[in-house]
Amino acid sequence: MRIVLGVSGGIAAYKACSLLRSFSEDGHDVTVVPTAAALRFVGAPTWAALSGKPVSDDVWSQVHEVPHVRLGQQADLVVVAPATADLLAKAAHGIADDLLTNTLLTAHCPVVLAPAMHTEMWQHPATVANVATLRERGVHVIEPASGRLTGADSGPGRLPEPADIAAYCAPFLTGDPDDARDRDLAGLHVLVTAGGTREPLDPVRYLGNRSSGKQGYALAAVAAQRGAQVTLVSTVSTPAPPGCALVRVETALQLRDAVLAADADVVVMAAAVADFRPEHAATAKIKKTFDPAAPDAVPVVRLVRNPDILAELLTRRGEGTTPVLVGFAAETGDEQGSVLDHARSKLARKPVDLLVANEVGDGVTFGQDDTTVHLLSGDGSSSHDIGPADKTTVAHAVWDAVRAIAPTV
Repeated sequence: MRIVLGVSGGIAAYKACSLLRSFSEDGHDVTVVPTAAALRFVGAPTWAALSGKPVSDDVWSQVHEVPHVRLGQQADLVVVAPATADLLAKAAHGIADDLLTNTLLTAHCPVVLAPAMHTEMWQHPATVANVATLRERGVHVIEPASGRLTGADSGPGRLPEPADIAAYCAPFLTGDPDDARDRDLAGLHVLVTAGGTREPLDPVRYLGNRSSGKQGYALAAVAAQRGAQVTLVSTVSTPAPPGCALVRVETALQLRDAVLAADADVVVMAAAVADFRPEHAATAKIKKTFDPAAPDAVPVVRLVRNPDILAELLTRRGEGTTPVLVGFAAETGDEQGSVLDHARSKLARKPVDLLVANEVGDGVTFGQDDTTVHLLSGDGSSSHDIGPADKTTVAHAVWDAVRAIAPTV
């Protein structure tokens, strides 16, 4: 496949060398198109040596080949990494003052932009508006990573790792027309929750569960690969998949606030939200011994109910909001009924559009790479069994089901 790798003038330009190497080693034909500012960070000889092709940043070299038109017309994929605030602004407003911006205007293929800039620049209203404009036009703007920036600064705006950018681009490079579904969520804003909430007992201990967040992360990663704008609300420390905006939370109350604040087209409640929390969290570590006269005494922890976030979403939908709702039911099955029996009971109480019932237990599902799930339609009339299967396969099946349920969402 023919890839144009654009490099704009940010200090993260050196990371594009690794991305170039990754594309080349996978057998792709890569042409590097840097901006003049990018060449101040990484020189043309480096790009030429790694790509095996001459490098130019202006429209005046090899004029007889009309490169400012040819490159975009012939490319199978255009990737810009890093994409600076300046580059995003030019792309959004159709400015074409060098070879890279001309190429962006003539490209008929998918375009992926991997932003990198300081947090203030990424969050500035102008940049936010430019990103929204580009996404509305079908350009795939990856969410930047959070972490150490230039100097001592830290925050969102860091270029995603080259391996993550390459993974995001992989679905565009298969050459298989059947992979068209990999962009079928374009234009949707989806919110996915992941992990198990932690309800503090004191500054050291918490009441939690065994959820690793792997299924939620797989759902978010697949949604981003299939073109959605993804907000991932996570309780775990794992970095967000490429293309996903991360909201880090810990407790059920924090997760509730994050979910209700988002204006999403689809909400997938994959997180294992604690049903209860301690009524009061101690401000200091609870000691083993409280009373020397009663050394075996133990503290009594009173629990209170956490809000039912999914039920609240259903109530709000009845008041006029219309997101597609996907619920999860982690069930073990017992003498009262099977996993499916309990899942159907939950569906009767909470009529979501799709319920994912997953079989859990000691050494089953939680923290594992494989899982078994049952997808139940909103009216409970049909179910689709999947697994044991890896969590990426399950994620694709969930998004396929969402599309079948609400194809015009």
